[in-house]
Amino acid sequence: MSVSMSAIASAEAHSAHNYHPLPIVVASADGAWMTDVEGRRYLDMLAGYSALNFGHGNRRLIDAAKAQLERVTLTSRAFHHDRFADFCTQLTELCGMEMVLPMNTGAEAVETAVKTARKWGYRVKGVPDNTAKIVVAADNFHGRTTTVISFSTDPEARADFGPYTPGFEIVPYGDLAAMEAALTDNTVAVLIEPIQGEAGVLVPPPGYLAGVRRLTTERNVLFIADEIQSGLGRTGKTFACEHEGVVPDMYVLGKALGGGVVPVSAVVSSRDVLGVYRPGEHGSTFGGNPLACAVALEVIAMLRTGEYQQRATELGDHLHHELGLLTGTGAVEAVRGRGLWAGVDIVPAHGTGREISEKLMDRGVLVKDTHGSTIRIAPPLVISKEDLDWGLDQLRSVLSA
Repeated sequence: MSVSMSAIASAEAHSAHNYHPLPIVVASADGAWMTDVEGRRYLDMLAGYSALNFGHGNRRLIDAAKAQLERVTLTSRAFHHDRFADFCTQLTELCGMEMVLPMNTGAEAVETAVKTARKWGYRVKGVPDNTAKIVVAADNFHGRTTTVISFSTDPEARADFGPYTPGFEIVPYGDLAAMEAALTDNTVAVLIEPIQGEAGVLVPPPGYLAGVRRLTTERNVLFIADEIQSGLGRTGKTFACEHEGVVPDMYVLGKALGGGVVPVSAVVSSRDVLGVYRPGEHGSTFGGNPLACAVALEVIAMLRTGEYQQRATELGDHLHHELGLLTGTGAVEAVRGRGLWAGVDIVPAHGTGREISEKLMDRGVLVKDTHGSTIRIAPPLVISKEDLDWGLDQLRSVLSA
């Protein structure tokens, strides 16, 4: 048995089967490339679902982490530390907001946004106790916690995990009329992904985000943008909402905020919204820890230059042009996305998304499937055009075969 197969068999024997990873065992990585325990190299075209926007082993991020590791890694929020103020100040500036509530994972940040919206609804809007409603979109993916899966429409995410948390109304994604009809006096927030990632990189119709912004403003409802996957450079803008000139009331951030080095997430909003909290009402032992702040500060500094956003725009235009040519070959039904992010629907006769992913793996390219026939492409923003083209060549070869 090979080293890889032995490691996979051991993992299968001793870990819960809540994932179905491709049969590769990664030992090291650099930039857009990963190397397995057998020494084989693979082009990473998934980038940790956008957590690795700046590539594997980014020297600036690793140096920032190493320097902080030598000083202090955790104080808990029982004490101040010397990286926290800068982190909060610079993240609010990047977002054009006023306050930050730091957490660790994306799901924690979504939970924090839900709690924040409800408290704002009771304390500021004046919604009667325990009646707050939050409107969400069908086919959403906001995490795996009990409350978050309560407003999922994915049977795999929901089945056997009830009873579910009430207080959510689900409407079709991209349907402004349905959104408007769902808003009531007790609605405290609309929570949506500006681009739905897990659903297959679904981009809403033009004007949808602007329409949501108009409706929520008119009805005194918070617009919460879950930019965990779509934010921080992935689509060619710092935030995907910027493509429609929209500023939400609250950003939910994660993944790339930690640079693929440590888990970092945050809710970023105005003083009027996040100011509803009092000591003891919410928190996290590791949220806003010194190590997380040090890495996130470097991420923020990298995004301030605009170079990564520009790279995602230029390489993204090339990616979508090349993928668009595949729709005329009979192998690809549709391509969606924005920036360096795409969902590719494979014609079923050519194989499932899983089968295409495995064939690409055999050719040294790593992607991941979703919802049966779709593969997602989201390489690190640092990928070279030559490597991107090589990866696309492998996709063409697999589909032509």
